[in-house]
Amino acid sequence: MEPNAVVSRDEWLEARKALLAKEKALTRQRDEISALRRALPWVKIEKPYIFDGPGGAISLAVAFDGREQLVVYHFMFGPDWPAGCPSCSYLADHFDGAAVHLNQRDVTLVAISRAPRAVLEAYRARMGWRFTWLSSLESDFNHDFRVSFSADEIASGAVDYNYAQAPFPLEEAPGLSVFYKDADGDVFHTYSCYGRGLDALIGAYQFLDLVPKGRDEAGLAFPMGWVRRHDEYGV
Repeated sequence: MEPNAVVSRDEWLEARKALLAKEKALTRQRDEISALRRALPWVKIEKPYIFDGPGGAISLAVAFDGREQLVVYHFMFGPDWPAGCPSCSYLADHFDGAAVHLNQRDVTLVAISRAPRAVLEAYRARMGWRFTWLSSLESDFNHDFRVSFSADEIASGAVDYNYAQAPFPLEEAPGLSVFYKDADGDVFHTYSCYGRGLDALIGAYQFLDLVPKGRDEAGLAFPMGWVRRHDEYGV
């Protein structure tokens, strides 16, 4: 890469302070958006979703594991896939360590995929992850939360993903959904995000955004084209 302008320390400090003002404005805007997110209306979950969990069949309500808030990462892993999506694996490397800390703030985090439970467990062991992973193979959950699509949907040229109709190349897509359970045991859907809405979960991207070359993805076939499962980099 070509170097940026090289200046004196005083000139650099002046430019840095100008950028700091914009960074502070972005932080305040992020806080405002977070408040708006928390203020969104809720939707009561009426369908009895059942998953295959570590101890057998488990309902969405039980997946909260005694807490009031549940974060579900929709991990791309189709029923007949030999391994999980590399990009979702990249994200999982980041959120795996967060689960124990989230527990301290009344939050349970799980991943849910359509692959069979035994396949998920084998892949989780390969990756060395600790988070709870549930299989939705026998459930409408993935389709209802718009992260799995039928062959007919894909063939139509447009699927309902990320709150819009657009082409999508695969039957599985990434996403995150949030739920709340009240004192009566009723479960509510409070939030979902997809696509680049998941960027904030990726700590490595936050570091890359700080360095001179940034994410360095411009010349790739797609932005995450460089990502590999962490045991496949060969370094």
